[in-house]
Amino acid sequence: MAAPPARADADPSPTSPPTARDPPGRQAEKSETACEDRNAESLDRLLPPVGTGHSPRKRTTSQCKSEPPLLRTSKRTIYTAGRPPWYNEHGTQSKEAFAIGLGGGSASGKTTVARMIIEALDVPWVVLLSMDSFYKVLTEQQQEQAAHNNFNFDHPDAFDFDLIISTLKKLKQGKSVKVPVYDFTTHSRKRDWKTLYGANVIIFEGIMAFADKTLLELLDMKIFVDTDSDIRLVRRLRRDISERGRDIEGVIKQYNKFVKPSFDQYIQPTMRLADIVVPRGSGNTVAIDLIVQHVHSQLEERELSVRAALASAHQCHPLPQTLSVLKSTPQVRGMHTIIRDKETSRDEFIFYSKRLMRLLIEHALSFLPFQDCVVRTPQGQDYAGKCYAGKQITGVSILRAGETMEPALRAVCKDVRIGTILIQTNQLTGEPELHYLRLPKDISDDHVILMDCTVSTGAAAMMAVRVLLDHDVPEDKIFLLSLLMAEMGVHSVAYAFPRVRIITTAVDKRVNDLFRIIPGIGNFGDRYFGTDAVPDGSDEEEVAYTG
Repeated sequence: MAAPPARADADPSPTSPPTARDPPGRQAEKSETACEDRNAESLDRLLPPVGTGHSPRKRTTSQCKSEPPLLRTSKRTIYTAGRPPWYNEHGTQSKEAFAIGLGGGSASGKTTVARMIIEALDVPWVVLLSMDSFYKVLTEQQQEQAAHNNFNFDHPDAFDFDLIISTLKKLKQGKSVKVPVYDFTTHSRKRDWKTLYGANVIIFEGIMAFADKTLLELLDMKIFVDTDSDIRLVRRLRRDISERGRDIEGVIKQYNKFVKPSFDQYIQPTMRLADIVVPRGSGNTVAIDLIVQHVHSQLEERELSVRAALASAHQCHPLPQTLSVLKSTPQVRGMHTIIRDKETSRDEFIFYSKRLMRLLIEHALSFLPFQDCVVRTPQGQDYAGKCYAGKQITGVSILRAGETMEPALRAVCKDVRIGTILIQTNQLTGEPELHYLRLPKDISDDHVILMDCTVSTGAAAMMAVRVLLDHDVPEDKIFLLSLLMAEMGVHSVAYAFPRVRIITTAVDKRVNDLFRIIPGIGNFGDRYFGTDAVPDGSDEEEVAYTG
């Protein structure tokens, strides 16, 4: 016989008496009619008070906490944390994201518990995936039933489990996913879907979170939120009246006809599958603290050291065939001489760097696929030429130095789309961290020109390529462009991603103990933008302070 799930019921704090006061901001969320206002106010009196630190639930939606903690000053924003590598030196994901399943009855407080866990974890790149996003598309007859509160939304058949499973699998594998947005007012999916990406931790919550065997196997931790049925009923009444435009009579009818029977038949029996049962939901702070401690220990086991592995791997090999170096003409060597000279002024450094960038971009475009085509000249004659055989070209710059190459790309590629990826080196660990990305829609169909001005170990370039692959860009459609690369960086990228085309104007032999290219060019970003150099940073990324 399987052991019963642990009950995290050690919260010593007594239950506070009910209060008639609304949570902050509640009035702005209530329905427009005075009758519904009175209904919602009377329901609030029946509920235990919520913590002052948590805003009232508006709607359960899938979301991604992809933005890192920030320090904001009057002049700038400083990023203080980012996503560490989720792959090894081979470019493959070594461990999947940690997935937490949150089950429980309707209005039991699953979303509130999920958000409390996210806040207590205090780590970036946490995805909250809500089962409410995955209701099936209703037929016309079912739409009519739903409009009269005669459709059972609390039955397993109401959910698209195939889509849930495929989405969760992709998220665990580090892939970008598109999640439907469900409109509870019209009982339909909205046209625009939400994109989620970058999960170190996935929190999946829903009433049927434990109702499918395949889904259960994807969850690393299963938590059941156990809340008194009377409280759940009052919460559901308040939510559906104030947020989903329902009347009290219809909500009670739906509850008695569908919600309560479904809870007894399908949801409550899944409590035995949970690893932890949390009584009283968000009020049980001790249980949440225990959950957070366990997740932190799991994340520590998943930590990787990519840069150190790159420094000792794939060296002493001939340069790969995927590498193309711009022909070293006297003109090219002359420009390199100027920008490598430490005495070169900033104006001259910018001028000759831009010239090299333009030559590099033009050289890279020759590797794009072209096909034969015939055009008619003004003289009425046919000309057998070539035309681009792809769909579109997208440029992606690795901030900050990579954005200096954008003007050269725009100058030679009409209507090119541009994306950005911010990668910084953690000063304490020496590892690259992903802080921010913004990529054009449907980038998977494009040829992508990935731009960074210098590549030393290849750690940042590998992270950027991994991001593109996670967004379904084919490896052979990625072109990595850099003004200057070290052999170590070339080998690292080529070994991990053998079909990525690497294009540069020069390759230097060595990288020193500080991961600077030797003889090198110095810190490109500092010289280009006129900022002070960081003494212990590598050439290829900015340094992120995590004090």
